[in-house]
Amino acid sequence: MKAVHMNASGQVQAVGFRYTTKLLADRLKVTGWVKNNPDGTVEIEAQAPDAVLDQFIDGVKASPSPSGRVNKLTVKSIPLFEGQDFIVKY
Repeated sequence: MKAVHMNASGQVQAVGFRYTTKLLADRLKVTGWVKNNPDGTVEIEAQAPDAVLDQFIDGVKASPSPSGRVNKLTVKSIPLFEGQDFIVKY
């Protein structure tokens, strides 16, 4: 099990990116959250077994939204956290 903090930049707002990231997380049973930042990036914290989290990260890199595009994705390991769901923060 591992947890990461991610920041995605590119065409990631106003394209359904948060919603489709949540759908991807729910399908893979990843816990955490996703939110838009005022600077136009999208921030994500996610936790899952190692192989599942790697698959989730790959999905985010490829943009879960067909209208989106990720130009840069930073990924940092963070401590494990409590939570059972993946939510969209506003």
